[in-house]
Amino acid sequence: MRETTGLRERKKAATRLALHEAALRLAAEQGLERITVEAIADAANVSRRTFSNYFSSKEEALFHGDTARLRQMLDVLHERPADEPPWTALSAAALHLAADVYDDPARTWLTRRREVHGHPGLLAHQVVAYTAIERELSGEIARRLGGPDSGLRSRILAATFLATLRVGIQHWIEHPDQPLVDTIRAALAAAPPAG
Repeated sequence: MRETTGLRERKKAATRLALHEAALRLAAEQGLERITVEAIADAANVSRRTFSNYFSSKEEALFHGDTARLRQMLDVLHERPADEPPWTALSAAALHLAADVYDDPARTWLTRRREVHGHPGLLAHQVVAYTAIERELSGEIARRLGGPDSGLRSRILAATFLATLRVGIQHWIEHPDQPLVDTIRAALAAAPPAG
């Protein structure tokens, strides 16, 4: 039974990824406003209904990669030593993620992402992708902080960190003249936590 569940989950993940990649490719080639959910489903060789089982909109499909990368970063953060200061652990997780993203030899993610970057219709969806992770991130930070005001401090630290990460990535997409990891490192150093 476990093998079947594992296979089913892998197939779902593959379908989700195929839809995301099709959305990103079509948006880069044709422009966001010209693509439809039907076109994305066709490009991924699935039905419109299958698309709806995975995503509620083309924008959500476009941001699936961002959400998946943020979840990977959460996994890396969780594996960091429990006694490590929160900003140090957050920075290490972000730099690990940045190194993985930058190691894409074809840099197809950057090319396609740059094509749709700055589209006004996507800003709200980017905020949603980051906000969805913020609560989980805040919980992990609170576990590291302790103390009576750890709930508030962890939420502020999570929001500061995610805003710094988002701005660093946007800056790199607009100015990719240095490795992403260097841009993220500079952004994190420019926004140290308060006390």
